[in-house]
Amino acid sequence: MTSLLEVKGLRRDFGALRAVDDVSFELEAGSILGFIGPNGAGKSTTMRILATLDTPTAGEVFLQGHSLVDTPDRVRPLIGYMPDRYGTYDDVTVLDFLDFFARAYGLKGEERRRRLTSVMDFTGLGPLADKATSALSKGMKQRVALGRTLLHDPQLLILDEPADGLDPRARIELRELLRALADQGKAVLISSHILTELAEICDSCAIIEQGRLLATGRVADLLAQAAGTAVAELVVRLFPGAEGEAVWARAERLLLEQPLVKGVSREGEGLRVRLEREGSESAWVDEAAARLLTVLVGAGVPVCAFGHRERNLEDAFLHVTKGRVG
Repeated sequence: MTSLLEVKGLRRDFGALRAVDDVSFELEAGSILGFIGPNGAGKSTTMRILATLDTPTAGEVFLQGHSLVDTPDRVRPLIGYMPDRYGTYDDVTVLDFLDFFARAYGLKGEERRRRLTSVMDFTGLGPLADKATSALSKGMKQRVALGRTLLHDPQLLILDEPADGLDPRARIELRELLRALADQGKAVLISSHILTELAEICDSCAIIEQGRLLATGRVADLLAQAAGTAVAELVVRLFPGAEGEAVWARAERLLLEQPLVKGVSREGEGLRVRLEREGSESAWVDEAAARLLTVLVGAGVPVCAFGHRERNLEDAFLHVTKGRVG
């Protein structure tokens, strides 16, 4: 499948500072790519270049085969950009705000009215059409900003920290909207430093640190790229009974005496056990878990629950960036 967006060797210098250093990746229509990195990693600079709001020092970007660098006017109608801080105007209603931008995009007559209705229905802004944008909650303002981004029906959506500051319900609603957009065939590039948010919505991720792209791919692939050491975690829940708090110390001591156990920490009513070994085979985890459970039960430790902790995007990020910060 041909990629909708192709980024090749992107570089951006600000004097002696290299904010983006040889970044390359691709994005297909109908997929969501999470752009991961701490503040100052180069995410926003890269996204501004992709939105044609900045010019790279070197490298090239193609959208549907057209160069963003050489022909920005040709590709801008295909792009919807939502910056990390997008304000609204005072004393303007939601409908007036969106209508202003619809006109700015060159939409006229029936087409403009149709797009306004479609966008307001999709984002759930219809009931708020006559409400002042300044009186909206943060979540509703983000919906308005997303609605403005969708008015001209772009093929590529570039969203910089869209979930920042939203309450849990608003985050869930935003995720549902973005998934629906991808299902419509749009390509979505979304940045965040909140990894749990991206893990629940993205098809793939790109990890950037100090301007350099360290890894791209599905979360499982990113975990596999952490070469050298295989890592797993177990969660053990105990029933203290008459032994009380002493059971935790006894269980921890027993676990730390076992091979492959590199750390044990208290977590609520249980223990989190970190296992490490050389290589990348997966069968060793079940074997090690069975051995640890046998040891605990054989020693009379009251185990009431025992299982694997699923590895996540946080694990992938920490592995890929290990030793690179600073």
